[in-house]
Amino acid sequence: MTRTIDRNGWPAGPWDDEEDRYEWRDPSTGLACLARRNRMGNWCGYVAVPAGHAWHGVEYQELDELEVHGGLTYAAGCDLEAGICHEPLSGEDGEVWWLGFDCAHITDLIPYMVKLGMVRDDDWPLVYRDIAYVRGECAGLAAQVVAAG
Repeated sequence: MTRTIDRNGWPAGPWDDEEDRYEWRDPSTGLACLARRNRMGNWCGYVAVPAGHAWHGVEYQELDELEVHGGLTYAAGCDLEAGICHEPLSGEDGEVWWLGFDCAHITDLIPYMVKLGMVRDDDWPLVYRDIAYVRGECAGLAAQVVAAG
């Protein structure tokens, strides 16, 4: 299992069986998608907007009508240092614009926060957003990209 995030001190949890980065093609749209865990342990999901699409190069704040977990929080070209890029298919233009979201919002359980003992004990239960959840959110975002044409 490939792990790039330091998990020292994290308690056991559903994240134990997950890698720290996944890359795939959305089966319904064919768009490149990826998910990467950040150093806090929560997932960030991304969908590649192809060159020529109306949203290619558009900042995420301008796309606030899109529905995805917590709203869009990222828009940029490939960033190899951050691991936000993909391997284009043969003959495919690799110039994509990534739209992304994160799972670090008020009701999200973040593994590093558990390590630090910063988990609330109140009426709002925290939920760990696992890779299956992130894949589902990416699929919904990819469908919105394709629908916008």
